Amino acid sequence: MSAQVAIVGGGIGGLALALGLHERGLTCDVYEAAGEIREIGVGITLLPHAMRELAALGVQPQLEAQGIENLESVFFNRWGQFIFREPRGRHAGYALPEIGIHRGKLHRVLYEAARQRLNEQHIHLGHRCIGVTQDVDSVSLRFADRPADVRADVVIACDGVNSAVRRLFYPDEKLAFTGINTWRGVSVHPPILTGKSYLRIGTIETGKMVIYPIVDDVDGEGRQLINWVAELRQPPHERNDWNEPGRLEDVLPIFRDWRFDWLDVPQLIEGAQQIFEYPMVDKDPVARWTFGRVTLLGDAAHPMYPRGSNGSAQALIDARVLAQELAEGGDPRDALARYEQQRLEPTARVVQTNRTVPPDFIIMKADELSGGQPFPGTIDDLVSQDELRRISDHYKQVAGFSLDALKPS
Repeated sequence: MSAQVAIVGGGIGGLALALGLHERGLTCDVYEAAGEIREIGVGITLLPHAMRELAALGVQPQLEAQGIENLESVFFNRWGQFIFREPRGRHAGYALPEIGIHRGKLHRVLYEAARQRLNEQHIHLGHRCIGVTQDVDSVSLRFADRPADVRADVVIACDGVNSAVRRLFYPDEKLAFTGINTWRGVSVHPPILTGKSYLRIGTIETGKMVIYPIVDDVDGEGRQLINWVAELRQPPHERNDWNEPGRLEDVLPIFRDWRFDWLDVPQLIEGAQQIFEYPMVDKDPVARWTFGRVTLLGDAAHPMYPRGSNGSAQALIDARVLAQELAEGGDPRDALARYEQQRLEPTARVVQTNRTVPPDFIIMKADELSGGQPFPGTIDDLVSQDELRRISDHYKQVAGFSLDALKPS
């Protein structure tokens, strides 16, 4: 008889795990705190290693239909000067595309797939977990405003960076905040560069923008829905709030002079329908995720800086590895331990790399060589494209999406 699995959290990682378990013939129930599933949030980039997992779950066609396939990634300094360009996804030789998509649409695709395959009685909305207890034979989950506990053989916490389940095992843990604040928005705007370009401009020390399209021809006149993220390091006491809407007057002055012949950044920001503000936070890697019949997955296990589009990808890989181990049968506690053994160290490396040598280290390197000033001539006078490519390739290798790592076996 297979293990009865309870999944706490119906986000990207939790739903991917549910679909993976169902694919392998295992029963599970998903308990999500939200009372309804709404398409909220902004954009997300699905890198080839994320798309590999999503394709295996059978949702690639829906995602390609609702997103935009990236052609290239392009780096500029804050003066709008070109630094580095590389092809992405299929255009770089991968078997799978790199997709920019609205996070809410990705979540909806996974949610609808889970509803259809698991049946609705296995997805429980409005269930906010407030307690977990276990004995030799099973685990009990307690939910706010629910009279009865739920019992299962194992519990998988997929409840995000502020995981209530993780807090039970690490009650004194704090989020790590080093002063980097972020503002996010989406704006209707004409296509930028190729209309399939993922842009990074500037650095966190003086202002950084990440910009990419997520919906094509959003208005019937050829304009796109453009996702943008602004980042700036500020004094640690000036930490953005999780729950407050961002204010135009806080973010616009940082980029007021960023008017290039190929993009007017202030105009893009001013066109946002709504601005969200967040602190850029993560947590130090921990020594263990698994406690008997309970383990952690995704942001609950390894919250990382949202750089390099890797948080969701690592959660999707977690989900596949854990589903495979549980499908092996035997004592489910052993399966949780094997999953942790495979995923703990690789994700810790990504957390640390996102802190120290993120993809935009390419721009940081160029700024270091130019003294933070506009450079005369071209970037090739300061650093070779081969050296910059090595920086990019190193990040891909650590994050698990180098071209060699994703070649079909």
